[in-house]
Order: sequence, then structure tokens, then C-alpha cells
Amino acid sequence: MKKNSLASTGLSLSQAQSISNLCNQRAREIEKLLSTVNNYKKTVKVDNEEVETVSARKLPTNVVDLLEEKSSLHATQAFLMENIKGKDTMLMAAKMEQPDLTSVVFPKNYEYEEPIVLTQVKEEWGWEQLPIDEYNDYLEAEAHASHIGQFIHKDSILDNLRSELSTLPAVEWMIIEDGKKSPVKIIVHHTPEELMKVHEELASLHRKYEQSVNYYKAKVKNLVTVENARIAKINSDAQNEAEKINNDREINYNTEHKKATEAIKVIKSEFEKTRQDNIKRIAALRIDVDKRFQNVVSHFLKNFPESQE
Repeated sequence: MKKNSLASTGLSLSQAQSISNLCNQRAREIEKLLSTVNNYKKTVKVDNEEVETVSARKLPTNVVDLLEEKSSLHATQAFLMENIKGKDTMLMAAKMEQPDLTSVVFPKNYEYEEPIVLTQVKEEWGWEQLPIDEYNDYLEAEAHASHIGQFIHKDSILDNLRSELSTLPAVEWMIIEDGKKSPVKIIVHHTPEELMKVHEELASLHRKYEQSVNYYKAKVKNLVTVENARIAKINSDAQNEAEKINNDREINYNTEHKKATEAIKVIKSEFEKTRQDNIKRIAALRIDVDKRFQNVVSHFLKNFPESQE
């Protein structure tokens, strides 16, 4: 910023502007006067009369004083305008000034804590937990239960044998020669009692093996249920812990953010008070006229009353 002569006392800006205008007006008058000077005049005879076509305009006898005055006028005008602009620049700078907020640090956004959760197990996991001898026992029992069940259940081989036995006739007829039927004797080699005994024996074995199969299936199901309950508890604890961490981080973030916001408000409030005081101080500044320009200023100042600006 250029140096200026602004102070608490002196010319107001309206006075300075008016005097600057008067300086310019007077300087133009002097310029106009000096610009019309020439070295000669011209005359011509018309009807035996001399007629002047170019008037003689000699240098004024006070040309030195006029040039000194013109220079002083321009110098004074330049001085006044520099200070008017200087005050405007200071006012603009004061109005545009912003508070320094670099000392206030806002908290960074907190990282959201994601809980680490375990995947629930399936039935395959349960079978993998059985000791090898139990698993082999299950395989054996399951095979026996399956194949015995296939032999004795409804529509099975044994079931069909028992059903058929009660419907077999003693004799049936077969055509051996055209137009002649021959008797075929049916000799039964099973009795209902024998088939019933076989059925009961196999049914007893089937129940035994099926109980073993159901035992292992129930054991596996229970292992899976217990493990998934354990996993659910771990996952619930992990989620609760993550939620607590996130709540703590959010509370801390909000607390720090509020502190920073309040600090910003305080800084802005104090800054604005200082800024307004500075604007008032600058607005009240006047031009302390340098002694070099005092004569010109005093000459024009007497032509208008003191401004209350």
C-alpha cells in the first residue's frame, strides 16, 4: 500500500474532492491560456484596410508564476486523490478482512466400527464333529436301517409276499393244448406264521438300527444348535461392542465439533467487533495536508464552509 497522509484531523474527503475539482478546473484555465500563445499576428489589406486574421498572443508576463501555479495545482490534486484513494482502499480492505480461523481444528469424521461376525454352521459341520468311530457306527446303522426297511415296509418284497400268500388258490388252470385246460397245482412253501416271524425279526432289527441312526442325527442337530447359539452370542457381543465404540466415537466427535464451532463463534465475534472499530476509525480519518500543498488548499478552502463529515 502506498504511503498516505491520513490522520485524525485535517481535510474531510468531501472537502478534498471539492478542492481537487477546483485544482483541476484552475489548471485547465491556465493550460487553455498558455495553449493560445503564438509568435505572430497576421493581417491582410481589404479595401485599403488592414484586417487582422491571426491575433497576437504574447506570453504572459507572469508565465513563470502561472506554470508554478499550474504545477502546484496538479501536485495538490495528485496528493489529495492519492489520499482519497488510500482511504477508500483502507476501507475496502477493512471491510473485506476475514478472521484467522486456522487455530481452530475441527475433528475428523470418525471411522465407523464394523463388528466381526461369525457365520452360522450347517449340518455338515455337525457331522464333522463326531468321532470317527461314532460316524462309522452311524454309517453302518444307516445302511442296515435303510436296506431292512426297504425289505419290510409297505410295497416291499416281504410285504408283497405276505399279501400274496393269503390270496393264492390251491389250483389254477393252464392251457397246454388248444381247447383244453390242464390243472396246475400250487404248492405253497411259506406259511403266514413263517413270514410274520421273519417280519417281526427284521422289524426288531430295523427299530434297533433306526434308533441308532436317529440318535446320531439328534446328536448332530444338537451340536449344530449349541454351536450356532454360541456363535450368535459372540456375534451379539461383537455388535454390542461395535455399537458402544461407535456411540463413544460419535459423542466425542460431536463434543469436539461443538467446541470448535463455539471457538469459531468467539473468534468471529471478537474479530467483527475489532473490524467494525477499525472501519469506524478509518472512516473518521481525514487528510493531514502536507505543508507543500497547504497554500493551494487554504486558497480554495476559504470558499466553502467546514464539512461536518
